[in-house]
Amino acid sequence: MHWLWAIIVGLVLGLIAKVIIPGKQPIPLWLTIILGMIGSVLGNWAASAMGVAETKGVDWIRHALQVIGAVIVVAIGDRLWLAVRGDRRHGRHVA
Repeated sequence: MHWLWAIIVGLVLGLIAKVIIPGKQPIPLWLTIILGMIGSVLGNWAASAMGVAETKGVDWIRHALQVIGAVIVVAIGDRLWLAVRGDRRHGRHVA
């Protein structure tokens, strides 16, 4: 059941990151989910490093750091995807 939640969180964070990042990111949905999951882990790590403890209510700081992590990872992942697959948005390929 933990993997199902990780996939759902990865999907939600990945899609939120794609909305925040300017322009269109041509990465596939499966990669969006994986990058969102990595961003979630990165945000959790940052929250732990900052000493943010779990709260009884909604942990807004941890969630904000997860979104920031997802934005960073999706932006980097998009650039790497374009470098590997080529820039098909403008009809040319990256060498």
